[in-house]
Amino acid sequence: MKEKKKIIRNTEKGIQKTRFIVQSVFAALCVWIGIEFYLFNHYLETNGGAAFYSRPPGVDGFLPISSFMSFYLFITTGEIHSAHPAGLFIFLSIVLMSLVFGKSFCSWFCPIGFISELVGDFGEKIFKRRLKLPKWLDYPLRSLKYILLAFLVYSVVFLMSSLALKAFLDSPYNQVSDVKMYYFFAHISQTALIVIGVLFVLSIFIRSFWCRFLCPYGALLGIFSLLSPNKIQRNPKSCIDCGLCNKACPSFIKVDSVKTVISDECSTCLNCVDVCPVKDSLELKSILPGRKKINKKYVAIGVVSIFMLVTGFAILTGNWQNKITKEEYLLHYNYMNSYGHPTGVKEFKKLNQDVELQNQQKNLDRK
Repeated sequence: MKEKKKIIRNTEKGIQKTRFIVQSVFAALCVWIGIEFYLFNHYLETNGGAAFYSRPPGVDGFLPISSFMSFYLFITTGEIHSAHPAGLFIFLSIVLMSLVFGKSFCSWFCPIGFISELVGDFGEKIFKRRLKLPKWLDYPLRSLKYILLAFLVYSVVFLMSSLALKAFLDSPYNQVSDVKMYYFFAHISQTALIVIGVLFVLSIFIRSFWCRFLCPYGALLGIFSLLSPNKIQRNPKSCIDCGLCNKACPSFIKVDSVKTVISDECSTCLNCVDVCPVKDSLELKSILPGRKKINKKYVAIGVVSIFMLVTGFAILTGNWQNKITKEEYLLHYNYMNSYGHPTGVKEFKKLNQDVELQNQQKNLDRK
């Protein structure tokens, strides 16, 4: 006869309310940044006639491609580009979060992730359960975000020379990419609106549809998260195989079938740890020697601290505000519709050739 396991109930307080507060505060911060950026753009629209409001540096965080390019320039040359430096430091903080606490940005900070969760919760109330795609469809769809990431990495790392990368970041297009982004949403096209609407509806049926299948930055952070020494770990001896952790996981990870959760889909939301009914059966632990348990509240403190320390460092060192003057913005504003960027292999090659010729000409002029 199989001996019954002695169950010690898990009485540890959950962390989901704290996580919701962090998400809400960050979402409110994003809204505030949006309001400030609207006022800044209104100043540009009136050609300087309206009251001037400073451009909020935090808007750089909504320029993921420019931020990634600045990140690559930084790790290859050590240069902090002056166009959108806040984006670089926000990106660095997100990467650092992933290396320490897994893909935690997605579940603790990301405003898109937060909205997706709320929409997913709404869907679960309607259907009374979480809908999951069959494996034959889920796996191919999940690969899409990696294909998008691969295209981004290939374009920046392999198609662009270091000179071309620097030239692009210096270009008028990149300098006003924040303003162009604003007008993309302020005067959104019917096609874009339909796409967003479709993603919204799909997120009601399939929780976090964008995050799970299409977000290239989620894919990148998932890869970084695999390097994190801190993982969700299950104690098979005390586990009662209740399956609550599986049901709680928004990423459909089979937590109850592994000792250590090693997955690029795990966002360290700690839902599974919260619902586990047995004390010390499911915990966030370091896989390093000693295997110390990490208290859930330290995750909250940790992710917030990483973000504040990295962005605070940028502010203190003068690398938060960009170096583009309001006069330059006013000048670019009148011509920004004519600014473009490379969209294919041929255009990237042409950019490399043009920049190389310009560099050669500069060297000749110096001689």
